[in-house]
Amino acid sequence: MTSHVKLRKEKGSLAEYESQMKDLRTQLTDQIKILDSQVEVKQQQLSDLSEFLRRRGDIEAEYARALDKLTERFTHKTKKYVFGVLSSFNDDCNVWSVLLTQTRLESREHAALGDTCCNTLTQRLTHSMEDTHRLHKRSKEVGVQMQDELIKVTTELQTALKTYNQYHTDCLIAEGKLKEAERLEERHTGKSSELGLGQSSGQRRSSVKKMERLMEKVKIMRETQLKCTKARNDYLLNLAAANAEMNKYYLQDVSTLIDCCDLGFHLSVDRVIRCYLASRWRIQKAEETGLKQLETAMTSLDQSGDRDALLQQHDAAFCLPFRFNYHPHEGDQVDAESQVRYELETRFQQLQSRLAAVTLETEEISKTLKATLASLLDTMCNGDSNSAPDVTSSQSHDTIGGVSAPKLAIAKRRANQQETETYYFTVRECLGLR
Repeated sequence: MTSHVKLRKEKGSLAEYESQMKDLRTQLTDQIKILDSQVEVKQQQLSDLSEFLRRRGDIEAEYARALDKLTERFTHKTKKYVFGVLSSFNDDCNVWSVLLTQTRLESREHAALGDTCCNTLTQRLTHSMEDTHRLHKRSKEVGVQMQDELIKVTTELQTALKTYNQYHTDCLIAEGKLKEAERLEERHTGKSSELGLGQSSGQRRSSVKKMERLMEKVKIMRETQLKCTKARNDYLLNLAAANAEMNKYYLQDVSTLIDCCDLGFHLSVDRVIRCYLASRWRIQKAEETGLKQLETAMTSLDQSGDRDALLQQHDAAFCLPFRFNYHPHEGDQVDAESQVRYELETRFQQLQSRLAAVTLETEEISKTLKATLASLLDTMCNGDSNSAPDVTSSQSHDTIGGVSAPKLAIAKRRANQQETETYYFTVRECLGLR
């Protein structure tokens, strides 16, 4: 009964091992499929990145051409006063020159970025795709070899297990037969002792043969036990080798295999993105430098300086031409006679009083004029600074009667500006009439 139970357990262990081997083969097949899918994903990523950079390069090149056309157009239009004689006397011309130069440099930087994206980076990505495909193919071959080695070791383990089970079964059968023979021999020996010395020679010969058969069974059992021991040792050695191979494959070889498949992929993407970032940072730095130069040119704007330069350049048109001299009529001489002296002094005092009143009034009007001018300039500057509102905030404004709030504010500001201009020129005319 015990032998049959052991045999059933051994059959169960063989079935469990067969199930484990089936799961192992399925898992190894899934590993190759996963690695194949991963390389397809990486190839698609590299292809998409290459397409993105190519399209970005086309956009940058088109933008650079548009900037270059814009610069050439206004360089030709403003050539007379930006690069002509007036440029040395007008700060506005300097601003124009800096603006056009900065735009031209920006066009060159964007053209360089477009060339980098369309040629250099896309070529690198093409090489990366070829390298990824080639390395994955070779890594897959190595991975299949490692899996075959693992299957070979586990197959040898399976063979050793079957051999061990077979010899162990034979050993159990031999032990059972020996025990049965010993039991029968003991029973026969007991009966012989009861009969005493009355045994015949034939019975003694039969006993000797039975003893010889018993010794033969003992010999067979010992040989079977020796074979079982060798098979067990071989099975244990194969078991240790299989477990070591499993640990090596799953803890070392799998990671190495994945690293071989990914060899150079991340480095290639890193180099491409770094090159792209360097080009973008160079553009940003150039734009910052150009904007600072433009800001410096803007802060150097001087209306009074431009006015003095204009007067100096056109001195013949704006200089004081002559002074009116007194021409007496037919030798008449200026003489303050006594009868008109009192009248002249009285008139002189009246003129002084009138001059003082007019001077005071003129000073007040001048203050009002300066305040109006400051308000007018402030309104104009506010209008310029608000000319580029934030897109997100402008979209969030509610509309009133179909007209957005920023448009109403702009219309109101323009009306206030025109009203201030009218008042300014009215005061200026009033002051000019003094």
